[in-house]
Amino acid sequence: MVDYSDKLACFQAVTGLDDTDLCTEILAAHGWDLELAISAFTGGASNSSDSITNPNLLSSSPPDNNNVVQRDTLISDIWQGIPETEAVAQPLTGGVGGGAPGVAWKIITLPISIISGSLGLISGAIGIGFWVAGGVISHSLNMLGWRNNGEASSSTPLVSVSPAATEALDFIANFERDFGNIRPNFVAEGFMDALQRSRHEYKLLFVYLHSPDHPDTPLFCERSLCSDMLSAFINENFVSWGGSIRASEGFKMSNSLKASRFPFCAVVMAATNQRIGLLQQVEGPRTPEEMLTILQRVIEESAPVLVTARIDAEERRNNIRLREEQDAAYRAALEADQARERQRQEEQGRLENEAAEAQRKLKEEEKARERAAQEAAEKEAALARRRQEKAVSLGTEPEKGPTVTQVLVRFPTGERKERRFHSSATIQTLYDYVDSLGYLNAEKYSLVSNFPRVVYGPDKIALSLKEVGLHPQASLFVEVVES
Repeated sequence: MVDYSDKLACFQAVTGLDDTDLCTEILAAHGWDLELAISAFTGGASNSSDSITNPNLLSSSPPDNNNVVQRDTLISDIWQGIPETEAVAQPLTGGVGGGAPGVAWKIITLPISIISGSLGLISGAIGIGFWVAGGVISHSLNMLGWRNNGEASSSTPLVSVSPAATEALDFIANFERDFGNIRPNFVAEGFMDALQRSRHEYKLLFVYLHSPDHPDTPLFCERSLCSDMLSAFINENFVSWGGSIRASEGFKMSNSLKASRFPFCAVVMAATNQRIGLLQQVEGPRTPEEMLTILQRVIEESAPVLVTARIDAEERRNNIRLREEQDAAYRAALEADQARERQRQEEQGRLENEAAEAQRKLKEEEKARERAAQEAAEKEAALARRRQEKAVSLGTEPEKGPTVTQVLVRFPTGERKERRFHSSATIQTLYDYVDSLGYLNAEKYSLVSNFPRVVYGPDKIALSLKEVGLHPQASLFVEVVES
């Protein structure tokens, strides 16, 4: 009894269609033959996409007697990364017959897929086939009729859900187990990573799609692919990637490359916009010599493109390095200019600060001089007022008489002054008289007599001239007191 629900779930998982009614109609139209329905769906999507892009681009020419698919064009546009619209517009020239064939190629579109949910698979029916990031669940693959190691057990999962790198590692391990260590050095990574590796190494990518159940596969692997001569040539000149069509990525690549006969080999190169350039594909068993001849021709015809790409990349790296050096030199010169400008501004600021400080000190000194002059003027004015007051307090000089004392005063400068005073006048009157003359700049002085030496200081200032013995005449000198 047919399990329609399982087939419907598997068809939705592989195609990515959510419309249950549409999926049911497609399966019913193909008699619920799951493999036929999937093949028709994927084939229709690819043809539709190709007709939109370029109706001639992916059309297949009849294979020649060697079953080698060949197409000619300018492959340099692929490697050099021309825009997508230009790449698909290149005319297809040459053909299978007549003359030496050029490098066969075609552009293959690998649309970007988005991993969704636990299935890890949403396919895009764009370009020439599916390209997915994950794998199909084991139950779905069982329903396609595939069996692990050829056994007919429906309960054993054939392909586990795993990343592309895990699939590549499993393929390498199984290949070595079956055919030994003398083999192409298949990279342990997904197809797109291997393609990018070949681009970075400026080599072509050798692709081998392994069909374990095909009767020609073991003999081709043992005698051709794993021969010392062919494997050494591939390892030296190519980046190699292999995948089993039982695995998710190998299955997708067999659809993308439209592999119709096994063993299947291809030579591709990286292009732009999720595209690859298919340079050569070989279907069916080949001897090591035939394979070597085909691969040697592809290498020779692709060599100018690879050399040009390497030279262009080196030139780009040199230009980038030169720009970086120029930028570094510019930044260094700019930093030096900025440092000099900062130094100039700092020096200018220092000079301005020094000038401002000098101006401030000058103003302070000017103000100090003004204050000193003012104080001196005030002091002089005060002295003048005091002299005037003391001169007034002396009164009129008395006339000579028995009660009048004649006093002679000598100053340190040699000046001599003489005046008459009443004998009853006090010593303070003599000091007032000296002060009123203005001959002394000293504030402290004493009146002294020589013979005998007597100092008429503060203790005698209130005594009269007669009382201190200065009557009827006296000779005094001014002695400045050091402070």
